[in-house]
Amino acid sequence: MLSMRLRLADLQEPKWKPEDGRWISGESWIEPANVSTLVMEINDDQSPRVRVRVKECKQEEADFVELTMEPGQVGLAAGAFGTAPLYLTEDAGALHASWDLTLLRPHLRADRLVPRVVARTLTRQHRYTCETLFEGVYRLTERASAMFTTSGLSVHYPEPAEHVLQPRTLRPGVDPLAALGGLLTDVIRQAPSATGCVGVELSGGADSGNVALAVKAARFPEMHSFGLLVGGSTGRQQSERRRALVEHCGFQDTATPAMQHPPFCPGGVRDLRKPHDPAGAFYQEAFDVVREQAVARRCEIMFTGSGGDEINAHHSRTRAELPMPEPVPWLGVKAARALTEVNEHLAPIPVLPVPTLMAFGMHNPGFLRAGIWPVSPLAHPRIVRFMEQLPHEHKRGKALFTDQTGRAARVGSCAGRTGELPGRPGEGSAVLRSARTGRHAEGVHRGGSRLR
Repeated sequence: MLSMRLRLADLQEPKWKPEDGRWISGESWIEPANVSTLVMEINDDQSPRVRVRVKECKQEEADFVELTMEPGQVGLAAGAFGTAPLYLTEDAGALHASWDLTLLRPHLRADRLVPRVVARTLTRQHRYTCETLFEGVYRLTERASAMFTTSGLSVHYPEPAEHVLQPRTLRPGVDPLAALGGLLTDVIRQAPSATGCVGVELSGGADSGNVALAVKAARFPEMHSFGLLVGGSTGRQQSERRRALVEHCGFQDTATPAMQHPPFCPGGVRDLRKPHDPAGAFYQEAFDVVREQAVARRCEIMFTGSGGDEINAHHSRTRAELPMPEPVPWLGVKAARALTEVNEHLAPIPVLPVPTLMAFGMHNPGFLRAGIWPVSPLAHPRIVRFMEQLPHEHKRGKALFTDQTGRAARVGSCAGRTGELPGRPGEGSAVLRSARTGRHAEGVHRGGSRLR
């Protein structure tokens, strides 16, 4: 959420002052992302010790990056949401950092790659870790901290997050659809919008459909929806579901045919050879068009359905194992050797689902470049915990999610609306009793790592 260059020499007697959107002291500078929903707080009451915090403009459960500067050292800490991870590197007595990896280009070298990260990429065995493709460049993962001194840059992982280890038992008489809808709407109402102009990434599926219904219930002054349309019969079904949701929710909709903006399309980021993250979103060109449309409609926030697959996953955290990957016969000797290290230096289990955090790192920097703050309500800690406690039958096939959209479809029909929302007939259910919680870090690297 911020970019910066900090020289230790400038921290002896700092004289920070604002200038053209940055805070500057000597040759050092700090610049928050140009997003209206973020605020930068500076506390220099104990100068030369200075604290800086960039966070969402809301009181509770906000994402943040915290920076502590004092003579001889710089400390960094990240929140649990991981909306836009910070990338760090050191060079010639200075710490360089940004949420946008391309801004660190002067410090990236294509001939200095991390073999195990390259091997993960080539074999599609991606992992959530502080390591990046580039040697000496680190990702500040959720709840992690970093320290920069004359001895260099070190990154420290947190302890594994606590999670519900097994579903709760059911108690009759309570509607889980109402509980989910209420939680989701409450999370969405907390989104830090000053103007009330928001957008929704609407695919037509159950995940974005539930988010869309909660956005409608939150009653923002101006609501837009955006989506990429696929082709063929699948695309026709998608269009029908989107049309029904848009009509039901009263959104101002903009749909974009995805095949008009494929990877390497004329005028896209790769065709123009613009700097971009090699580990970023594969369909960046198409999503860039969606973001441009949201900017044209002055959306401050984009709500997404990210996290829906993960929180509905049917698994036990006590026996989590990754499937064996298919062999890749064309790997070179160095990459094949590096595969033996594919599970080294991994971050501990986070508060949010690992695949969701990895998707944030690929997808969300594009929103920040556009001046939009992405919010994924389904990945909020309160929603994650609620879904962890549900019996598997309420998550299998996304049963609760499809029940929610099915209920909206029946209400819409009673109100005279047409179209079919993605869903099935709803079912009564129950409230939840007590559950065990615990830590789980099988196959991951525990806290306290110090990497140079």
